[in-house]
Amino acid sequence: MKSHDIDDLLSALAHAERRRMLDLLMEAPGMGVSALASHFAMSRIAVQKHLRVLERVELVLSRKQGRTRHLFFNPIPIQQIHDRWTTKYSAFWSERVVDIKTRVEAAIRDRKENKSA
Repeated sequence: MKSHDIDDLLSALAHAERRRMLDLLMEAPGMGVSALASHFAMSRIAVQKHLRVLERVELVLSRKQGRTRHLFFNPIPIQQIHDRWTTKYSAFWSERVVDIKTRVEAAIRDRKENKSA
């Protein structure tokens, strides 16, 4: 994922109404634009503008069936951001945790040996 893609994705997620739209689409995959718009005080045009932003960063996928656009939440872009940071740092931190575990176990073992001596 390129840096400008990440910027666009994080910018899209920065808006509370867009995050609410994603929540609604997770709860009811395939919801139409009108049904989605009914959950907001803003106009349908405003909802469509927010949807365009979400579609541009591929957080929302749509499928047209007749006159209705069915909307679906796509978690892949968020997963890619998660993987970018967690994969990179998880090895580092897992090595540190193993090191701490080894040291604590050695300290406990040393204490037990010192008490029995």
